[in-house]
Amino acid sequence: MTVKKRVSRKKPHTPRSLVKTALRRLWMRSRERAAALKREHYTCEGCGRKQSKAKGREFAIEVHHRHGIDWNQIIDLIILRVLQDESKLEVLCAECHEKQHPELTKRTSSSRPV
Repeated sequence: MTVKKRVSRKKPHTPRSLVKTALRRLWMRSRERAAALKREHYTCEGCGRKQSKAKGREFAIEVHHRHGIDWNQIIDLIILRVLQDESKLEVLCAECHEKQHPELTKRTSSSRPV
């Protein structure tokens, strides 16, 4: 009797679609986006129409980046610098990790710059 080896269906790396979804979720819940909507009173700067959720009169407002965003470039950078190949990663305890990044050590609330 031969025992079949179980093969994982998971991909060896995080798919681009998952990174894009996470970025979109971050953007949709960002304080910057919310501030822009509030600043303009949920009104389109182009035509002046106001956002509405009233049944039968739904009208959505979106927030546009005036200088554009190259989402593929951002995703590429995240994959290159954050989601690196496992051979480029090491597992450390919190103490050893802090030694690797002394500039990022946790500050106490009393040592924060004002």
